[in-house]
Amino acid sequence: MRLFIRDHLSFFALYVCNFGLLFVLYHIIDGFRTNVMYFLVVSFFLFTCFLTYRYMSNRRMYQILSNEPTRPEDILLRYSYTPLSTSFEQLLKQQYRLFQQEIQEYEIRQDEHQMFINQWVHQMKTPLSVIQLILQEHEDEPHIEKMKQEVEKLHNGLNTALYMARLDTFHHDFRAESVLVKPLVKKNINELKELFIRKRVFPSIDIADDLTVPSDAKWLTFIIHQLLTNAIRYSGEGNKKVYIRAYPYREHTVLEVRDEGVGIPKADINRVFDPFYTGENGRRFGESTGMGLYIIKSVCEKLGHQIELTSKIGEGTTVKITFY
Repeated sequence: MRLFIRDHLSFFALYVCNFGLLFVLYHIIDGFRTNVMYFLVVSFFLFTCFLTYRYMSNRRMYQILSNEPTRPEDILLRYSYTPLSTSFEQLLKQQYRLFQQEIQEYEIRQDEHQMFINQWVHQMKTPLSVIQLILQEHEDEPHIEKMKQEVEKLHNGLNTALYMARLDTFHHDFRAESVLVKPLVKKNINELKELFIRKRVFPSIDIADDLTVPSDAKWLTFIIHQLLTNAIRYSGEGNKKVYIRAYPYREHTVLEVRDEGVGIPKADINRVFDPFYTGENGRRFGESTGMGLYIIKSVCEKLGHQIELTSKIGEGTTVKITFY
């Protein structure tokens, strides 16, 4: 009630001023008593002045309510004069403070969650390495090959989780440098040699020994590893090849990974980079998490690289990464 009275004091002032001025003029000017137009003109003039005053006092509030803000700070009033706009300004500032407090609490929880995920992944890698060593000592026993495949899935899943967690703090784990491409490709092929052999897929490298690209070695290693893994898994029947080549394109360099696999259905092409989308091939092969290509695209965007995917059913899939 108090705010209502304070906000309408100007209306009371207009009412008193209007009738007071008309009353004085009525007694002072003789023609004012007989000519109604005098009343109308004076009342309209006072009313116009009052509306002008109200608009100028609340102009900032009207602008905020009429325009869509682009930043949280844009909703804050400045230089407010009327009681209503002043109270509205205080309310917005309080809401903004509460919003900032919630954001800070959320960021703290996110940092704690990410730290937990990173530590958990690193802790899980140690027993996996021990299991891999034990499996190597008992390679002749039955079911060992199947256990190796399952351990490999766990290892790839942990790596995906680790790199996914690092995306939110990408700028903390990024180092721009000139990276030699061929040694990086050979390193990934060597790490995936058992998968190559098991799927009967053969790599073909066409990259100059001294070719370098502007990137981050750690993240580029992850990208190449994911692309090769996908190319091997979806090569279908054996005796296929995976072609890895790099070549200049205009003023840039392109890294291309092409397989001779099953290909991607046309209906899935536009969604392969969506998170958790596995598509028809994911249901057929049952090994896809739907996160590999999503992380690759996210990393490429952060590194300033362009990724392009083309595919034909029965002919294979080609992924090109352009380094700018």
